Amino acid sequence: MAASFMDTAHISVRAGDGGNGSVSFHREKYVAAGGPDGGDGGNGGNIILQVDDNMSTLMDFRYKRKYVAGSGVDGQGCRKSGKDGQSLTIRVPRGTLVRDAETNEIIKDMSDDKPFVLCRGGKGGWGNQHFATPTRQVPRFAKAGLPGEGHDVILELKLLADVGLVGFPNVGKSTLLSVVSKAHPKIANYHFTTLYPNLGVVYVEDGVSFVMADIPGIIEGASEGAGLGHDFLRHIDRCRLLVHVVDVSGSEGRDPVVDFDAINQELKQYSPALATRPQIVVGNKTDILTDPALLDALKNHVEALGYPFLTLSAAAHTGTRELVKKIAEKLSTLPPVAVYEPEYVARPPEIDTTEPLQIHQEDHTWLVEGPWLQRLMSNINFSDYESRMYFDKMLRQSGLFDQLEAKGIEDGDTVSLYNLEFEYQR
Repeated sequence: MAASFMDTAHISVRAGDGGNGSVSFHREKYVAAGGPDGGDGGNGGNIILQVDDNMSTLMDFRYKRKYVAGSGVDGQGCRKSGKDGQSLTIRVPRGTLVRDAETNEIIKDMSDDKPFVLCRGGKGGWGNQHFATPTRQVPRFAKAGLPGEGHDVILELKLLADVGLVGFPNVGKSTLLSVVSKAHPKIANYHFTTLYPNLGVVYVEDGVSFVMADIPGIIEGASEGAGLGHDFLRHIDRCRLLVHVVDVSGSEGRDPVVDFDAINQELKQYSPALATRPQIVVGNKTDILTDPALLDALKNHVEALGYPFLTLSAAAHTGTRELVKKIAEKLSTLPPVAVYEPEYVARPPEIDTTEPLQIHQEDHTWLVEGPWLQRLMSNINFSDYESRMYFDKMLRQSGLFDQLEAKGIEDGDTVSLYNLEFEYQR
């Protein structure tokens, strides 16, 4: 792939950890028994994705692959909560698909302007001010913060264009785009002038416009990785309409019918759905046509397959207006640009519950801590019934309740797990 363009990137992201709660007691002259006043730890910062229309590639991710948000600050005395960790906003081009690196499932299609929280920061731990009760007036414990979420993801850019220009190298796609829009692609009389997709907005009339993408030239074998085409075929996945540009001049000794069939075969091998996308076929370079039989053969072949066929010369600016109107007319009958629905469903974390837990008793409160419990709780949505049932199952599987009973826990005692407390009942 050309060094000047990147359309896939593999990155690791991690939200910030929550800060720890504080153990502190209010001490002030003339104030007797001030009580616990330890503040809570701050929440960890989130990893947020945001569309940036000033970006057109994923080049920013070429050298930086790891992104970490700020962690929450620990709580302090005098009921001072720690500052929340700073969230990290990662900017991506519009049309970027975010996939889970392990399953390749789509997490989010970044095609709208709404920020997307990819990883949530860990909750801050409670300070000891939360644990004071009439029977427990001097709680000498606080809670640790929970770790932030982490994820390995693949970013994949699929351009948001209505129309994709496809065809062999040097058939005039870039010239056509420059004539019908204000785009300024590189144009020269040699193959592979275009090394990355170009976008242009085509204005037809008041209130009618569309986005056209000039896709780098496809060659035979592109769907299997030959040439540049394979790297960029993904950019026409969203296009509602393909404009298939064919050189009919005969200036390079090529057969337009063979070229047309070869490109369609590559599209089919890459994606059967793409091969059935509506097409308008354009015979270009008519100003230097050497053999009218080539043009007639392509016209008959294309129309027999049911495709509309137009002729033009992009270089001479003839026939381009008719093409633009034909494209606008066709687009008015087609559904909007595809937006991919999320496929990814978070799996329960794989956790080894055989690691021992630390259990401490403070009056009638049982404090339970441990690395695997911390990881488990950071991945549980306690507002969801099934998640709570899974959490309960993991606790029972670990033998925690058996350990508590062996240590003498009684009905009505409080079990305290990080930022969760519940009353124990056999």
